[in-house]
Amino acid sequence: MDRNTQIELEAAAFRQLISHLQTNTDVQNIDLMILADFCRNCLAKWYLAEAVEKGIAMDYEQAREVVYGMPYKEWKDKFQTEATAEQLAAFERKQQSKQ
Repeated sequence: MDRNTQIELEAAAFRQLISHLQTNTDVQNIDLMILADFCRNCLAKWYLAEAVEKGIAMDYEQAREVVYGMPYKEWKDKFQTEATAEQLAAFERKQQSKQ
């Protein structure tokens, strides 16, 4: 496979992942962190880092809007729930297991 085709496939997969996360708003970031060790905010940070590396003017909030499909505050107000004690405990165990 040539490099351009690989980049096109990777970009399409990334767009599908973003679309999936935007559609499945019931999946909380803490759940993603517990299960996959990354969340929407991580994706936004990675996106921002690549933009900065390429000399593209962007800030974290703009990167989060790409990932969330709306301003983060709006998404948080509409979809984010308070983490349960169980979620927080699972997240803590995950963090401790990485040490």
